[in-house]
Amino acid sequence: MNNNLEAKIEALLFTYGEKMGIKRIANITQTSEDAVKTALEALENQYQSEARGLVLLRDEEKVQLVTKPEFKTLVSEIIKKELTENISPAALETLAIIAYAGPVSRSMVDFIRGVNSAFTVRALSMRGLIEKNEGKQGHSFHYQISFEFLKHLGFTKQEELPEFTRFHELVQNFQNTQRQ
Repeated sequence: MNNNLEAKIEALLFTYGEKMGIKRIANITQTSEDAVKTALEALENQYQSEARGLVLLRDEEKVQLVTKPEFKTLVSEIIKKELTENISPAALETLAIIAYAGPVSRSMVDFIRGVNSAFTVRALSMRGLIEKNEGKQGHSFHYQISFEFLKHLGFTKQEELPEFTRFHELVQNFQNTQRQ
């Protein structure tokens, strides 16, 4: 078994935080879909046989790394705490990026922030401040501010945010330079 491939897949799934297509994993890891499926089976067996807190949720085409059901109560406590506390500086930073750059992929949010934003994005989504939509190419999700967020701030559309045009253009220019 290719433990290196298993480790790569595990890192991808952990970092991505959403369902990921097997074909996409194969492209990223530069291996065949069969090799990815074999590595996923090995990971699945490890998660089932060892005292681990994670499990693979998968179908024929996609896979996601999730918390084992027996840890639902433990995990829900931290999520509940996150939802009832004030928004953290990391969440405010993420929300600002999504508000002014959105719709934007989580990978771009991660790139701009320089850290993994999976938990923060999920918390903002659970609070109803952002929404997730399928991306243009259907490969990834894009996040945008929700109507609830706009309503809470007293705006009717994203463009009414303070200095939206200026910051949106800065973000677009930044994204364009990163693509070159």
